[in-house]
Amino acid sequence: MLKPYFKKGEKEAGCDEAGRGCLAGPVFAAAVILPENFSHPFLNDSKLLSEKQRNILRPIIEEEAIAWAVGSMTPEEIDTHNILNASFLSMHRAVDQLQIKPTALLIDGNRFRPYEKIPHYCIVKGDSKFLSIAAASVLAKTYRDDFMAKLHEKYPIFHWDSNKGYPTKAHREAIRTYGVTVHHRRSFRLLPEEEQATLFDLE
Repeated sequence: MLKPYFKKGEKEAGCDEAGRGCLAGPVFAAAVILPENFSHPFLNDSKLLSEKQRNILRPIIEEEAIAWAVGSMTPEEIDTHNILNASFLSMHRAVDQLQIKPTALLIDGNRFRPYEKIPHYCIVKGDSKFLSIAAASVLAKTYRDDFMAKLHEKYPIFHWDSNKGYPTKAHREAIRTYGVTVHHRRSFRLLPEEEQATLFDLE
């Protein structure tokens, strides 16, 4: 059973990101404030859910949350700030958009860059411990997956409809064959080190 809150009486925003380990596409993050009485039988860490379950949960979370928002950082911003900082900043962008200001942030993971003067609590594997973080993981994952599915229509050679930008064998082979796009993260190791210098632009 996931916990409904870290500290009773607070307006806690659960925060999580998706796409941190990808070779292409933005990193997405979500912030969600749930009512204390919120529950759903299969809300959990998005990685433990099927795509169908995530897509069922998303409108439920959006409808029943006190407030929710999604933020992202582009591949260019990831290359500029590095992926760790980009993950933090994408969470900041999500919190920026919340229509209700939270009194505390519950962060999935062990590190975070403080946001304004709002206290935060880093919780390792928080998306499998707290409902609000799990809800944020579902929104971040589904919004990112939708974004990558749209990119797939323009770049079907990379199979982003199935790999979502992660470093699968097929994705890396497509990079080797066709080159890289503006949606690839140039600061990442897109190919094995000895081949990285041979990368060329598709466009």
